[in-house]
Amino acid sequence: MKRYCLPVELRDELRKLHGELYRGDGIENTKKIIKDLEKNIKIITVGDIVTFNLLNAGIVPDLSFVDNRTKRSPVSDKITQGTKHGHFRTITVESPPGIITEDLMQEIRMAMESDKPIQIVIKGEEDLAALPAIAMAPVSSVIIYGLPDKGAVVVRVTEDKKKEIQSLLNRMKCKEKK
Repeated sequence: MKRYCLPVELRDELRKLHGELYRGDGIENTKKIIKDLEKNIKIITVGDIVTFNLLNAGIVPDLSFVDNRTKRSPVSDKITQGTKHGHFRTITVESPPGIITEDLMQEIRMAMESDKPIQIVIKGEEDLAALPAIAMAPVSSVIIYGLPDKGAVVVRVTEDKKKEIQSLLNRMKCKEKK
């Protein structure tokens, strides 16, 4: 089973912004992001708060990742309920903190081909899901992920961005048990 593990030496590199930071929080910040998005693009959200805010603004992401946590603590019932949507096909996947599992990779791959909105609920931690999402998303897609206490980061997917992220993933090899 192929997995990706976050080594200590890559942590600082992953903390760097891989897109444009929209400072602020809540619906006003989300409206700024929506205003800057092009029409008819695939929108992918990573994080409960970002997903909640986008849905509150009337935008259903094509793919969303949630783990029912923010800043390592459980989100409120309001956020949990607010990230659900009748149009989502919901899939639950296990992906422990610091690891991207093969199951998660497979579900992302299938979600990219879906014409229906999909929400992947991650048992573990959803933070790293942005990486394979960027690597697998069609060019011109947008990945929006939360940056706690700062705002949201919007990553516009280009061929160069896909290569950059794939290069990071290639450096995230797990030491498999024998």
